[in-house]
Amino acid sequence: MRPAYDSSKSVLLLDDEFDITTVLRQGLEKQGFRVFGFTDPLLALEHFQINSNQYGLVISDLRMPAMNGYEFIKNVKKIKPEVQVFLMTAFEIDDKEFRRLLQSVKIDEFIQKPIAIKNLVELVRRCVNVQISI
Repeated sequence: MRPAYDSSKSVLLLDDEFDITTVLRQGLEKQGFRVFGFTDPLLALEHFQINSNQYGLVISDLRMPAMNGYEFIKNVKKIKPEVQVFLMTAFEIDDKEFRRLLQSVKIDEFIQKPIAIKNLVELVRRCVNVQISI
C-alpha cells in the first residue's frame, strides 16, 4: 500500500521557461517534495482550480505571456486563500510596484532569480514548517 502524501509538501511551480521549471522541480523533488511544474499559466490555473486541495504552496514567475504571475496568484488566492505563494523574477522590480502588489495580495516570499536550489529548498522547508505548526 502506498503511503499518503503530505499535501503541505505538494508544490505547484510555474515558470514560462521549461528549463527553469525542470531544474527547480527536480531540485525540490530530490528533497522529498511533490512538485507539479507548468510553463503555461492558464493550464496551471485550470489544474489548480481542479486540484487546489493538493497544494500547500504555489511558486510563480512574475513575467510570463498570457497571464503575469501577479494575476495568476490573485486567481489562485481566490480559489484557495490560505495557500502559501512565492513570487519569483529575474528582473528588477520597482519598489512602488512591489509595495502595491503586496498590499493587494499576500505574497509569502519574493525570490530573485537565479536562485540556488539549496536556497529554494530552505525557503520551501520553512514554508512547510509554518503550515504544519498552525
